[in-house]
Formats: sequence, structure tokens, C-alpha cells
Amino acid sequence: MGQRLTVIFTFIISGLLLFSFIACRKKDKTDSSPEIRLSFSTDTVFFDTVFPTVGSVTKRLIVYNTHDSKILISAIRLMGGQNSCYRINVDGEPVSNITDVELPANDSLYLFIRVTVDPNQENTPFIVTDSIEFQTNGNIQKIRLVSWGQNALFYRKALITGNAIWDSLKAHVIYGSLRIDTNATLTILPGTKVYFHHNAYLAASFHSTLKVLGELRHPVRFQGDRLDYFYKDLPGQWYGIILEQAGISHEINYAIIKNGVFGLAVDTPEDQNNVMLILNNTIIQNMTSYGIFAYGASIHSINCVVGNCGGRALNFEYGGNYDFRQLTVGNYWYSSVRLSPSVYLSNYSYDTTGQKITNPLSPAFFGNVILYGSNEDEIVLDSVASVPFEVTFDHGLLKTRLNTSNTSRFIECQINKDPKFLNGPEMDYQINSLSPAIGKGIPMGVWYDIKGIERGDNPDLGAYQFLPLVISLGRPSLLYRYRPANQPR
Repeated sequence: MGQRLTVIFTFIISGLLLFSFIACRKKDKTDSSPEIRLSFSTDTVFFDTVFPTVGSVTKRLIVYNTHDSKILISAIRLMGGQNSCYRINVDGEPVSNITDVELPANDSLYLFIRVTVDPNQENTPFIVTDSIEFQTNGNIQKIRLVSWGQNALFYRKALITGNAIWDSLKAHVIYGSLRIDTNATLTILPGTKVYFHHNAYLAASFHSTLKVLGELRHPVRFQGDRLDYFYKDLPGQWYGIILEQAGISHEINYAIIKNGVFGLAVDTPEDQNNVMLILNNTIIQNMTSYGIFAYGASIHSINCVVGNCGGRALNFEYGGNYDFRQLTVGNYWYSSVRLSPSVYLSNYSYDTTGQKITNPLSPAFFGNVILYGSNEDEIVLDSVASVPFEVTFDHGLLKTRLNTSNTSRFIECQINKDPKFLNGPEMDYQINSLSPAIGKGIPMGVWYDIKGIERGDNPDLGAYQFLPLVISLGRPSLLYRYRPANQPR
């Protein structure tokens, strides 16, 4: 019996030694499989501190080998090299590029990342980015590095609750997204600048309120966070502003919204009899898709400009309630081929199964407007006959191939006449002295234009009133009257 136990014990010990030997051999072997991937403690290293002086902050990144064999990392490289604001330290060695780093099986490697920026330097971007590249068995993996550059207020996947007020003392920079929570209000005061990092957006939730209270000489600006000259008029730098279903009394006055994917996306109100968005004295331009996308929405607007959109400047589908007065649409998009018309109106959409769903367009009123662009036809009216589709163009300059003989829908409209913008392709939609839009409007209660110039009793079409140049005592001057700040006629 004892001899038998000795044999069994010897067999077990031999098996364990053999298994240990095989395991050790496996751990010592370098795995060159192209399927091998490293694991990381994070995919993005954030330095989300606003530095009061020249800042220097260190963060840690852990690289894991979760496999049972050794891995050879052929290269670890800081993509910005010596010109980067970042520095990396690999296992105690400061480097910007290191090769042939062995990482044992089921082990980890520590990288320490340091950033130095001057937040008071105006030429420093609001958000300073770089990345670290890892090459393993022909595979490339990257970790993003992100830090706040200039002094500003930063929001990363943030949520606004209660009543928040933004002023112009510092810029506001959105990274990822900012959401106004249900029953919350965001009020943005005159002169405030709101910048968006790539793909960032602002969303107003159900029963929330956005109030943008710009002024004539102090508009509120929404644009991308790249301020160098190359990005001045580059579209698609951020997503846009989303006003979700059943928002309450949104208001945007004297805003400039530019260089995004879309300007405004507005969903259906809780009650069609209530105006969901009042949009006044606002410029929306240079968007890769839509200027304003509205889905069964309710919008009232005066003195707005929508221009240079790769898709539709105004896309109003699934009905709704719209009143636009003294509107200028100018669309000379040249960054790609634009097939869509500038203005699209419909009283239907499609559900998730592809079936048509309808909603009355009741009404859509456009008074004293210019709707123009580089395409042959810039207006499409698309309706289901059995559902109300009440569209009226009352004194307008329209570029269209529609049949405009219906004088109850097209009231005193000029068709396919060049409005003579000062420079449409460069997004200057003021009209010159030869414009057929001069004096062709009728009083609609909008006594001053978007620049504060008095319209008089014979207003021009569009958002801009023409400024006549007169000669007085040998000196040229502009003959107009300005509206006092926030003072109606």
C-alpha cells in the first residue's frame, strides 16, 4: 500500500513539474501573433485642470499584457515628437520614441505623461491634443492625450441642472457634449463665446430651456475651438445645437452659429399652439449638412440669415408651425457637390418601418424673404394631399422652378432674380445698390434690420436693409438710423 502511494505521489509531482516547465517555457516565449493586442488603463488621458499659471501636471498610463506569453512592443512613440506640449517617461526613462520594449506575460508597464502649457497665452489652443502610438506585431494602437490650454470654463460630457447662467468673463469650451437636464435652464448672456471641440454638441432635454440673450453689439458666438486662420471658415468642426422634443420657450437672439455639421436641430413641441423656439437676429452659416433641421417644430423668427450649407439651409419636415419674417437664405456651397435644395417643406416623414407618417404644416409663413442660391431650384414643397399644407410666401425674392401662379401662396414675389448680394460666395449677404430686393417689402412689424438699421415704411427684402451712400459737404456718409440697444420702435 505504501509503495503504491509513493508511485502515485511521484507521478503527481512529475506532472506538476512538467506543467510548470511547460508554463515557464510559454511565458518565456515571445508571442508574435498578429492577433495580439495590448490593454490600457484608459483610452484617453485627460489633464482637465485649468492652470492659473504656466502649468505642469503628470498623469499615469498603465499598459497591460493580459496574455500568457511575453510581448515585444516594437515601438512606443509620442506622435507630436519634440514639438509636443507633452513628455512621456517609460519605466523611468524620458523618451519621445522608444523601440523593442519587452512586456512579460501577465505583467504591466507604467508610462508617466507630463504636459506643460501656458493658459494665459492667447495663441495656445483651448484644447491641446496629442497621442501615444504603440506598435505590436504589426498592430497599431493609440492613446489620446487631452489637456485644457487657455483659461476658460470646460465641460466634458457635462449635465446642467437647475438654473445656470453663463457670462462673457471667460470662454466656455465643450468637449464631447453638454446637456441641459429636464426642468433646467441655461441662460447665456451677451458677448459670451461658446467653443466646441471636434464632434461636440449642445443638447436641451425634454422640458428644458435654452435662452441665448445676445445683443446687437455683443452677439453670442457658437463655433469650433480651433482659432487659427486655417479654421476660420472650415465647416464641420463640431456637431450642432439640439433642441429635443417638448422643450419650453427656447429663445435665441443675436447669435452667430457657424462651422458645424448643422446649426439647429429642433424637435416637436409639447403643444403645437405654443412656440417652441423664438429665433431672432441670428446668423447660421457654413454647415456641412443643415442650417436648421426641424421635425414638426414650432419656430417664429425675424431678421435671420442662413447661408452656405452642404445640405438644406432650411429642412422643415413632418409639418409644424413656422413664421419667418425678413429672412435671408443664401447658399453658394462649393466645398462639395450640393444636390439638395436650400429650402424643403413637407407635412410627412417616415417611421422606423419605412411607412409614411403625417402631421399638418399649419402654417408656414415666409414674409419679406430672400431665398436664393447657386442651384437652379432652391425650393421644394413636398406634401401629402389629405393633410393640411399651408405655405405662404408673402413678398419675397425666390429662386425656384415651382409654378408660382397661385397668388394666394405666392404674394407679390419676384422669381429667379439675382438679389445682388455684396459677396454671396464669401457669405456676405448684404445687398448692393442694384438689388431688386430694395423697397419691395411691406411693413411686417420688424422695424429694424439685423444690424440695427431702421427699415422705414418701404422695407427691403431679407435680413439686411440697404444703406444708401449720400454726399454731404463733400464727404460721403451713410444715411441710416440705428436702433438704440434693446429699444423697439
